Amino acid sequence: MENETDRQAIKPVEKKKSRALAIVGPTASGKTGLSINLAEKIKGEIISADSRQVYRFLNIGTAKPSSGELKQVRHHFIGILDPDQEYNAAQYGQDARTKIEELIQRGIQPVIVGGSGLYIKAVIDGFFEGPGKDPEIRNMLENEARESGAQVLFEKLKKVDPVSAAKMDATKVRRVVRALEVYYTAGSPLSHLHKTELAETSFEVMQYAFEWKREVLYSRINRRVEEMIEKGLVEEVRDMKNRGYSSGMNALNTVGYKEVFDFIDGKRTKDEMVDLIKKNTRHFAKRQLTWFRADKRIRWIAVDEKTDWNGIAELIIKDFLGSQKTFNL
Repeated sequence: MENETDRQAIKPVEKKKSRALAIVGPTASGKTGLSINLAEKIKGEIISADSRQVYRFLNIGTAKPSSGELKQVRHHFIGILDPDQEYNAAQYGQDARTKIEELIQRGIQPVIVGGSGLYIKAVIDGFFEGPGKDPEIRNMLENEARESGAQVLFEKLKKVDPVSAAKMDATKVRRVVRALEVYYTAGSPLSHLHKTELAETSFEVMQYAFEWKREVLYSRINRRVEEMIEKGLVEEVRDMKNRGYSSGMNALNTVGYKEVFDFIDGKRTKDEMVDLIKKNTRHFAKRQLTWFRADKRIRWIAVDEKTDWNGIAELIIKDFLGSQKTFNL
């Protein structure tokens, strides 16, 4: 007969979480090609974590996978919204986690791919958006931004929530307004609420990123911009303008599109446009690197122009499946 000591010694077996694989990192670092290779090898499907690739018509400027690549491996969250539709990291996090859990239940390996740090965080850690909107406070902040400038608002955020401010671009007024709105509404910084009220996820994620020498990554970015122009980025933006979309929309107020809108509107020359896209994309990549390097869970892989990407894919798979105890490249 089982006695009290036996009952106390019996512990419930902790259910092991399912795992998803994630390829993250800055623009032009090689995520797309490697992730497709990986997904083919492990019979997986790709969960895009790109805040601009979710929109239709934004193809060239977002380096969206080609039609051929989309046929190679099934992708999710690519071209699902029109540019004038609202979407955010909190909603994406809910949608993506639901899709990932669905794939896992069907025996399909999810491969998360993207460079939008907030979207990836929303999937991996859950995402707390903060208290409900307060129209009065939001209107007050938006008016202040228009009258005094975005930088004034950003300086306010740095004082009350330096952690959130450090992760933001001062020119992204909507995000700054939202963070201040949360602070004034909840009486607590958004960064603190994120730590205390994140949603629990039913799976764990192993993240991998590629470490390029800075000058090589910037050179890749410059080449990519030139290729985008050659592929018809200006024509893509003209088409969207003809459809009634403008640079004032959140989806299009982004690097690669706002500069082209200015060129089309005669505010700068073509050479100025190209140089500015390159410069702004390099700055964007730098901010991405800062974001991802702060996440100590990411496994960084040193790569260069001579890297054997098929070999990298094989090593990631071995590490992900647990056949390697250490990961040294």
